[in-house]
Amino acid sequence: MTTYWAAQAWLPDGLAADVRLTVASGRFASVTPGAQPEPGDHRLPGVVLPGFANAHSHAFHRALRGRTHDDGGTFWTWRERMYALAATLTPDAYLDLARATYAEMVLAGVTAVGEFHYLHHAPGGTPYDDPNVMAEALRTAAREAGLRITLLDTAYLTGGIDAPLQGAQLRFGDADADAWAARVAAIRADETLTVGAAIHSVRAVPLDDLPRIAAHATDRPLHVHLSEQRLENEQALATFGATPTRVLADAGALGRATTAIHAVHLTPEDVATLGSTRTGVCLCPSTEQDLGDGIAPGAALHAAGARLSIGSDQHVRIDLLAEAASVELHERLAGETRGVLSPSELVTLLTTGGHTSLGDPTGGRLAVGSPADLVAIRTDTPRTAGADPGQIVLVAGSADVDTVVVNGAVRVDAGRHVLGDVGAMLGTAIRAAWEEAR
Repeated sequence: MTTYWAAQAWLPDGLAADVRLTVASGRFASVTPGAQPEPGDHRLPGVVLPGFANAHSHAFHRALRGRTHDDGGTFWTWRERMYALAATLTPDAYLDLARATYAEMVLAGVTAVGEFHYLHHAPGGTPYDDPNVMAEALRTAAREAGLRITLLDTAYLTGGIDAPLQGAQLRFGDADADAWAARVAAIRADETLTVGAAIHSVRAVPLDDLPRIAAHATDRPLHVHLSEQRLENEQALATFGATPTRVLADAGALGRATTAIHAVHLTPEDVATLGSTRTGVCLCPSTEQDLGDGIAPGAALHAAGARLSIGSDQHVRIDLLAEAASVELHERLAGETRGVLSPSELVTLLTTGGHTSLGDPTGGRLAVGSPADLVAIRTDTPRTAGADPGQIVLVAGSADVDTVVVNGAVRVDAGRHVLGDVGAMLGTAIRAAWEEAR
């Protein structure tokens, strides 16, 4: 049995002092506030939070960071650069890039990731001999980096509303919804991988197939890109006479097991629908900032009853603490007021909100029976010194993460990942990815 001790730790009912945590078989066996440290305890610095959940990731997008700013443009021009990268990645290159990307996440306190996976087939769309070899690369990458993964295998069947797949998109698509479902059924869950499902968007799945994919995802996490761009809404209204949210609701694709990603351009009726169905919403502030998407109505969604989580999406930065703070800062800019979401509500976004979205309602808690995941954040750095520990989420960042424990095992100690130099790993993997793209 392993024991940890923290001067301050964020328990389900808030901050507590002098907390001793014991771990057995990868879960917390006891959590005792007001306890003195004992010989053999692993003493944790600063403030200890539950492990973070990154509810929305496209691992291969990490290779785009710092390479898409030269000509300005829009989401749609950025997408062409992404397609160029996606067109050539091999399973081996995908593994190396995902492993390094996931290691960067663990450095930032992430203990579980939702991978929105649509890079399925070989260039041109021909299935590999193992039709899930790219998914297996992600499984291996997550295991070696030291986090759990919910593989959100994505149905991507059309290149736009009523448009065929073309170019790099051919790698993303299966022949039809049945072929997608059969391929996903062959992926086996294990102790580190949960098999989920995703609808890429109402642009990429025919209307008649939406209910079938939603039904296939019964009792497992289902994620979907929703209203990230105004053009998506305009196309849906022109074709279906309804917003993307209404299209999904009519298809039976919303509900407690569903998480809508982005959800930027919503009508008041959309917000009410997502809230009344208790659909989760994953906010991705750094992506919205980078691509100029807009500001999602996070506070309104929260008030309506939607469960909020956060994701680093295209990984313009991997700093979940900064993402959580940006949710509040976006609300301040949009509403010209402060304190819209409290620090404790932001911690919920980072932890239980995200883990529930990924299919683990026990995750994201320093509580008996929960996965033994924790993040120790230093309170003596130039960014955090002097801050109220209860407000640490609004001032700390990934550089302040000292220790990360996943399933009871230390994966980051004194700010260093057990795999070694993650920056070097990323540099090697990204260079190799772009060499293939040339």
